Amino acid sequence: MDMASESPSSLANGDSSAASTPAAAAAASSSRMLQLAESLKLEHQFHRVPLEQFKKTIRSHHRYAEKEISAVLSGVADAADRPDAMSREDAADHLRSLVSRLQGLKRKLEEGSKTEKLQVQRCRARLDHLDSIDGDNLTEWNNTRLKRILVDYMLRMSYYDTAKNLAETSNIQDLVDIDIFLDAKKVIDSLQTKEVGPALAWCAENKSRLKKSKSKLEFQLRLQEFIELVRADNYLRAIQYARKYLAPWGATYMKELQRAMATLALRSNTECPTYKVLFEPMQWVYLVEQFKQEFCRLFGMTLEPLLNIYLQAGLSALKTPFCFEEGCTKEDPLSHEGFRKLAAPLPFSKQHHSKLVCYINKELMDTENPPLVLPNGYVYSTKALEEMAAKNDGKVTCPRTGETFNFSELVKAYIS
Repeated sequence: MDMASESPSSLANGDSSAASTPAAAAAASSSRMLQLAESLKLEHQFHRVPLEQFKKTIRSHHRYAEKEISAVLSGVADAADRPDAMSREDAADHLRSLVSRLQGLKRKLEEGSKTEKLQVQRCRARLDHLDSIDGDNLTEWNNTRLKRILVDYMLRMSYYDTAKNLAETSNIQDLVDIDIFLDAKKVIDSLQTKEVGPALAWCAENKSRLKKSKSKLEFQLRLQEFIELVRADNYLRAIQYARKYLAPWGATYMKELQRAMATLALRSNTECPTYKVLFEPMQWVYLVEQFKQEFCRLFGMTLEPLLNIYLQAGLSALKTPFCFEEGCTKEDPLSHEGFRKLAAPLPFSKQHHSKLVCYINKELMDTENPPLVLPNGYVYSTKALEEMAAKNDGKVTCPRTGETFNFSELVKAYIS
């Protein structure tokens, strides 16, 4: 009996810290796990990009194998259908050429297999990286994520060498997409030098997916190539080009096509704003931006750099009208011009301010009209209660309960 009575007492008084420690640890662990879960929600792009690249590689190798095998089978069937048309030596040469073609297919598929294994390795590395996160290494994991975000930003801003150096020194090559951006760089560089060939080849390589997303990039590239022929006064070739490459788009983009065709009559030196804009150098800049958007959509990337998205998420909670006034402190991130530019399209954060409105006269209670507390606990504005006391010989009546008090019994309430 003594032991039973002492046990609760000792737990309540002597060992309370020991009892609270597991509970506190469990609460902290639960908070960390919630934070981890929220962090993983932002990693969609991280694992989708290598997966999309892997699927694209498989599709490409599959199409190539089908094409080559179909050609070889067709060649064999053709030789079998007309055995008398070939001499023994011609038939042997024909078969050797087919065997050579199959050997070339084998080499191509072996190379493709190596590429696919590397891409699978990259997918596995990213899954392992996501699986490695726990409450103990959260700081280290977040530091790695910050480096990934910085590499992503540098690649999008064309700082390829710096991005590569950061990835190598941080040993995160499998966690970033440098090779994909380097492929995109070739297309961007060609467009900046007014060459559409690599961009059209990229469109052909991804034709099915671009068609599914209703992209008009290929049409815009063809249209720009037509405009360049008109600019060079090569009208006959421009007409031939339009018949071959632009006419198939007529059902979808008839208005744009008609406007482009009018340039054959108006020429490149036209002053009509509707057609003059087609010859502006900015058209090439628009093509570069359009390609970047389609590139990001194709691989499931965000259109904005991840760094901008994370910064804007934080700035949206800090942005207030005061941040843009002269008295803004230097500690405020929005006192810096770079952050202000990034926060420009964001709304001001929603600030909740409680307002006390008097039940009697419906006026705001503030420092000018402070609230007064009646002995029964109800609160009304000083102005309303003073007017009531002046009419009733220094007495006030609570409109809710009907109780009457002396004005001297009221207590002032302070708003913090």
